Amino acid sequence: MMLDVPRPPSGPLSPGAGQAPSPARLGLFTGVVALGGLLFGFDTGVISGALLFIRTDFGLNSFQEGSVISALLLGAAVGALGSAGPADRFGRKKVLVAISLTFTLGLLAAVLAGGFATLLAARAVLGLAVGGASTVVPLYLTEIAPPRLRGRLVTANQILLTVGILISFLINLWYADSADWRAMFAVGLVPSIAMLLGTLAIPESPEWLRGRTATDRAPRPTAAVLSSPAARSALVVGVTLAAVQQFGGINSIIYYAPSIMARAGLPAANSITYSVVIGVVNVVMTIAAVPLIDRAGRRPLLLFSLGGMALSLVALGVVLGLPTSPVTNVTALIFMVTYVAAFAIGLGPVFWILAAELFPPEARARGGAVCALVNWSANFVVGQMFLPAADLLGESWVFWFFATVSAGAVVFVLRTVPETKNRSLAEVQRELAARSGHRTADLAPTGTPAAQSVRS
Repeated sequence: MMLDVPRPPSGPLSPGAGQAPSPARLGLFTGVVALGGLLFGFDTGVISGALLFIRTDFGLNSFQEGSVISALLLGAAVGALGSAGPADRFGRKKVLVAISLTFTLGLLAAVLAGGFATLLAARAVLGLAVGGASTVVPLYLTEIAPPRLRGRLVTANQILLTVGILISFLINLWYADSADWRAMFAVGLVPSIAMLLGTLAIPESPEWLRGRTATDRAPRPTAAVLSSPAARSALVVGVTLAAVQQFGGINSIIYYAPSIMARAGLPAANSITYSVVIGVVNVVMTIAAVPLIDRAGRRPLLLFSLGGMALSLVALGVVLGLPTSPVTNVTALIFMVTYVAAFAIGLGPVFWILAAELFPPEARARGGAVCALVNWSANFVVGQMFLPAADLLGESWVFWFFATVSAGAVVFVLRTVPETKNRSLAEVQRELAARSGHRTADLAPTGTPAAQSVRS
């Protein structure tokens, strides 16, 4: 028996009752919501160039430099986990509006920061928004997308994330001569205000509306939402890939590429120029991943990506151990570029897609939030410890550690990660249940939307 679905909230971007959004509206919804990805990228990337001038203005030591970066990461961990409950209770749309407002307030606070402590607080507020966006944006896009377009729509978020990083690098380069780091942050107010206005007009996720109606009509499950066999299997895959994405070293490059080059003797403007090259490659290769996500599949891209990352990191470690010269600087840039390219075409977008695809409906928000929490926690460790570890052990050993993580993840993907391309979410749940040795009927407590969808 079909459930009655409540009429989505009316608004200028809302489809009619009972109608799937047209391709144009679907693209519009995706563009509005994926501005959260752009702000995610901008706010994590802008600090790489701004830090070169903030440390001079505020007289920061290396630990304080790491703290300015890691404050956002700690805030993101809190925001990622804390956004799941409100997204389930109040709806995806309301939480997206709150996230966009938090982006705006955090950027304003960063622009007006009068010292180390106030900048730290502003970065923590931005982190809350970034963490919430990392959980709720892919969740919303997964729930409005038809199966054949799901990978592409969620990858659109990753594309805008990389575009946000590239914009931040270009803005850093633009203001490098004036050393105006406040202006670097201020540019982010443009997309944050656009997202705020746009999310006020988008419709609510139809999946959330259906789930809310089913919850009203059926008894609530007594078991915790992450305790079902499929949810536990999804959690193993999602949490492991979340950790690998960070301990594979990507944000050591995103955050510290200018610092790495500056430590090698390049002037600040030149080192920021190198980061722009890396940003361009990141965008181009993420765009290249869009058709491959739903054609080649998630697993092949992950395997190719992780293998390329491992090889590039080994080579980068070797080059950084050589005496500094123009040749070694260019060679280091080449291996940074090949590493970022390998990451961007696979692990970068695929992790966020899987984190939104693998979990059963009643666990999707909380499961994605736990994956994001692990991702941001690992991100915090890398952001806080990269410079001290490089000072203590040498940059080469740090990059070889990242290479070891990437190589080990190849084995994990071969053994554990299911293929989800062109499959319904219910089919993915059945495979995860089978992998864990449970029957399909064990996927979810009786009477829940998950159990009903799997049996269909």
